[in-house]
Amino acid sequence: MKKALIGRKVGMAQIFDEEGNPIPVTVIEAGPCTVVQVKNIENDGYEAIQLGFGDVKEKNVTKPRLGHFAKAKVAPRRILREFRLEEIGHNVGDELKADVFAAGDMVDVTGTSKGKGFQGSIKRHGYSRGPMSHGSMYHRKSGSMGACSTPGRVFKGKKLPGHMGAVTVTVQNLEVVKVDVDKNVILVKGSVPGSKKAILKIKNAVKGGQ
Repeated sequence: MKKALIGRKVGMAQIFDEEGNPIPVTVIEAGPCTVVQVKNIENDGYEAIQLGFGDVKEKNVTKPRLGHFAKAKVAPRRILREFRLEEIGHNVGDELKADVFAAGDMVDVTGTSKGKGFQGSIKRHGYSRGPMSHGSMYHRKSGSMGACSTPGRVFKGKKLPGHMGAVTVTVQNLEVVKVDVDKNVILVKGSVPGSKKAILKIKNAVKGGQ
């Protein structure tokens, strides 16, 4: 069965294996998540599960969303995320915790990358700079925009300066190194998108093993 959770990025750390080698890990507060809605092909046209994460006061929840939680007979949750799963073995009201995953599982983590604002083509796309000597007139520009009269325009897809970051990024095939059930914490090998306290979606790796 496919597994999924909503988590919050705590930060990065390192642990040591049995041989004393350091392993860089990301600490993720995963769950507890409440099943708010289960979608099926008959009613919705596809199968999915909607999870809620994080406590929130009722006064800070809109009336339509309060009605959504009341229909499910669950307490209001701050974050709602949907996961499309092939097999759904959960019911509305079930609570999912970090023990959904185990050490050795391979997961995909989705989050929003850090925003960098407006950046040039060197930082944004990895362009090489021009000569830095006196009189060069070309240091950190984007380079040629194309031919002169023909075609007389910039082709679509040209990598130019612009807004960088703050987009949805998925890092695939990350190994779950350790699961702390008491604290609802998952240690994932490597880095994941976003800054501290960023909301993450954690699910089984699509290309990796279980």
